[in-house]
Amino acid sequence: MARVLIVGCGCRGSALGRALSAEHAVRGTTRSPERATAIDEDGIEGVVADPDLLATLVPTLSGVTVVCWLMGSAVDSPEVNGPRLATFAEHLVDTPVRGLIYEAAGAAGTDVLSAGAQIVREASRTWHIPVQVVSTDPAAYDEWLGAMKEAVNATL
Repeated sequence: MARVLIVGCGCRGSALGRALSAEHAVRGTTRSPERATAIDEDGIEGVVADPDLLATLVPTLSGVTVVCWLMGSAVDSPEVNGPRLATFAEHLVDTPVRGLIYEAAGAAGTDVLSAGAQIVREASRTWHIPVQVVSTDPAAYDEWLGAMKEAVNATL
């Protein structure tokens, strides 16, 4: 059993967490304390952390094997698919995390998400972090969920 951290545990993140929780311990981040309680009720460990404030994410990495970065719909915060993602990926070198799954499709836009995918691939080459880039459109919900679960399993 591995521990999976879902950064951006909104509706899709919670669905992924529920799908993974039969085989893995799952932790999901949210910016809202109220939402953390709802995540807990889904059988996922809900934690308050903000991907725009990386210092809030560091404590959530304890015991984590794989991180799912679900920021494909972060239209109000393009930095989470750019500089914040790059800094986070570099930080993973000094943690127990052994894989990073990047959501490269969604409302944040093709240019932003393509740049994020490039950051993740470069991190893999530089620091030998196993990565998976999932380009399945989240609007195709069942396909997206299957692709994310497959990416987690392939990384493990």
